[in-house]
Amino acid sequence: MEQEISRILELTEQENVKFVSLWFTDVVGSLKSLTIGMDGLEDACRHGRNFDGSSIEGFARIDESDMTAVPDPSTFTLLPWQDNGDARVAKVFCNIYKPNGEPSVMDPRGVLQRNLKKAADMGYTYKVGPELEYFYFKRTQPPLEGLDDGGYFDNTPPDIASQLRRETVLALESMGVGVDYSHHEVAPSQHEIDLHYADALTMADHTMVYRLVAKEIALRNGFYATFMPKPIADVNGSGMHVHQSLWQDGENAFFSDDDDFHLSDVAKKFLAGLLHHAREITVVTNQWVNSYKRLIPGYEAPVYVSWAQINRSDLVRIPSYREGSPESVRLEYRAPDPACNPYLAFAVMLAAGLAGIEKNYGLPPATERNVYTISQQEREDRGIKTLPGSLHEAIALAEQSQLVRETLGDDLFEVLIENKKIEWDRYRSQVTSWELETYLPVL
Repeated sequence: MEQEISRILELTEQENVKFVSLWFTDVVGSLKSLTIGMDGLEDACRHGRNFDGSSIEGFARIDESDMTAVPDPSTFTLLPWQDNGDARVAKVFCNIYKPNGEPSVMDPRGVLQRNLKKAADMGYTYKVGPELEYFYFKRTQPPLEGLDDGGYFDNTPPDIASQLRRETVLALESMGVGVDYSHHEVAPSQHEIDLHYADALTMADHTMVYRLVAKEIALRNGFYATFMPKPIADVNGSGMHVHQSLWQDGENAFFSDDDDFHLSDVAKKFLAGLLHHAREITVVTNQWVNSYKRLIPGYEAPVYVSWAQINRSDLVRIPSYREGSPESVRLEYRAPDPACNPYLAFAVMLAAGLAGIEKNYGLPPATERNVYTISQQEREDRGIKTLPGSLHEAIALAEQSQLVRETLGDDLFEVLIENKKIEWDRYRSQVTSWELETYLPVL
């Protein structure tokens, strides 16, 4: 702590930093911040900064609204843009505490930390690498108009969308967020930036940085970047495929040289846990009404709870093993979308996998055929279930889940479920333009 504080104080003096934004998320993953002057940073790192949590989704009731944001100095970085002349602005992620010093049970970052501690107590480090897809549009109001007509991996001539993506990568790297590569995705004006594999807490922080930076760079150029799962009906939606593995004593605990898939017993049990609990954790990995417009057949999004090495129609894919590289063995969980709360999403995926290890779940056979072409009867015979088809169904499954409740904690669990019920009620009470166009002329 003392070394980190000294480091950032020296850096802020060198870079003429005048303001620091203290970042945290609410229950649904919206980024929140309060900004302090540099003269208050050292005291904030030691004692935190109080704020009113009653108006932040899920944080506190009116009668217990005081909360304390305590910076994590290791997450301190400069923002890559300047809005106040020569004065620089920095950010730092915070953990949230009650005034009595107890960790807040409503802090999503704290939820992930609790679950990572459980993994650590079992001897594991949980590492993840998400692939966040997003769209660029010229405006936020319909009709939506993209910035390019490219397709998957298209090397389009220099255009504004490619330029925005490059600027985003450079900004992320300047903030210490490692980028493996970036590319055009399947749908027109859809792009993807893949972050360098890291421990789950670091990656959740980086995911929040990524989403803000992509939007900020687009806005500064007069455009809009969105991580909405399905903004356009007739093209692929945006997913957040999460590559993940457990590490033990510096080695990949998922690797085995004695298996056709190079999966260890630990990996198979973790995979079995993901499959077993997939339906009930979907309300966290896909938390919005719009999330379920993406999870339909025909658009490369998973629908069926199955796994395979090659097929991309399955919920879990086993990426190809790179000969001589045990670290390349991992599981790719394909359901989440980039609008989730990454702290909670990583927490429930980890909890599901650890449950598979603890309870010795059996792994069903891999499905090496396209699941969409298998008959309904064959899927039933194989025991292949489907992910929830709507937010309403996902809520009902999560409400009955002891795993989700224990992972999130009773209080945050109840708030999240209530928030999602309100969202569903608001959605189902709307009369859409599709209904008017379809029914009004004939009914």
